[in-house]
Amino acid sequence: MIARIRKELEALGDRPVQWRRWMHQHPELSFHEEGTAAFVASVLKAEGLIVREGLARHPDRPAGTGLIALVTGSRSPSERCFALRADMDALPIPEVGKAGYCSLHPGVMHACGHDAHTAMVLAAGLALHRMREAWSGTVMLVFQPGEEKEPGGASLLVKEGALTDPAPTGILGQHVTPELASGKLGFRSGPFMAAADELHLPVRGRGGHAAKRAELVDPTPIAARLLPVLYEAAERAKPAGEPMVMSFGRFLAQGATNIVPDEARLDGTLRTFNEELRAMLHDLLPRVCTGVAKDMGGEAVLRIVKGSPVVKNDPALTARMRDVAVQLVGADNVVDMDIRMGAEDFAYYTHVMPGCFFRLGTGNPAKPGTQSGLHTAAFDIDEEAMTLGAAMMMAGALNELQ
Repeated sequence: MIARIRKELEALGDRPVQWRRWMHQHPELSFHEEGTAAFVASVLKAEGLIVREGLARHPDRPAGTGLIALVTGSRSPSERCFALRADMDALPIPEVGKAGYCSLHPGVMHACGHDAHTAMVLAAGLALHRMREAWSGTVMLVFQPGEEKEPGGASLLVKEGALTDPAPTGILGQHVTPELASGKLGFRSGPFMAAADELHLPVRGRGGHAAKRAELVDPTPIAARLLPVLYEAAERAKPAGEPMVMSFGRFLAQGATNIVPDEARLDGTLRTFNEELRAMLHDLLPRVCTGVAKDMGGEAVLRIVKGSPVVKNDPALTARMRDVAVQLVGADNVVDMDIRMGAEDFAYYTHVMPGCFFRLGTGNPAKPGTQSGLHTAAFDIDEEAMTLGAAMMMAGALNELQ
């Protein structure tokens, strides 16, 4: 079967790379993937596949940009179903470089590889359809919006029941990884990626003319004081050795040289693997903020937006996928991954069905940008790795449908 998979992918030629480059040039932010969804649907429909559109309806974007297609094998009747997932959204980052396929949308780029994820699942779907006489069952192709933004497109698809007709026995997802060499596949059983929550902290005081500071309550030093206090409180709360990250990426106080603002803002993230610790911090941190601000004459109400849970790779499914990977690339090119404090809304699938989320190596020192980190302006991938990513998705699905 591996030989047939490779043959069908080879027959697609450079189409997957061209799909990826079109999406790379036309990136769209979370829940605004109308053009991407239409492009994906057109490729699938041209192959004769039926597509369910308008899925993953966000409260602010009721049209829905998610879609699902079913590829059915014809070798013999089977009710088994397995899902392959791709995410489609881009990031608000101005792109640098990439002659020939740089983003045409100023300030927006595919800096996390979702264009490649989508192109690889498209390739897998078309190749599976073209070899449908060789296998039985159904492969569900899931093209999901909004991975980068809460509430997460995966959570909306699960809530809508989009993955219940038919119900997959499991789901496979992947992520391009610049720190992993092109040609390698990475796996981890059990908890793999962290739960992620958003932290939004307005700090209110009483602003006015900077020359009358004695009459004011300046929110800026209150916010500055809160940073080390919050970091220390979180570190003290967690058990020794327990992985946890809290970071604040934005500190905003929009006054002027002679104006003390009424409000300063802190915005950040909390990453955990332990649900008990997560709940404890959700209780502790707002109380710390309130107390510190009150002592300094101000007010601070921490709002925590609960995000994706932990990605839990099913041990049995992950072991089988690792075996498939060894068949594809050999044991020397299959590596064990450490836990990652990054978050992934693929987690929502892993809490309702067995799931496996693996890493596809796309770093190549001979190709500019392919070793640049995720979410950076110079990010790119070694496109030669896409054939392996598509093959792994195909082989993994067929292995589960046997």
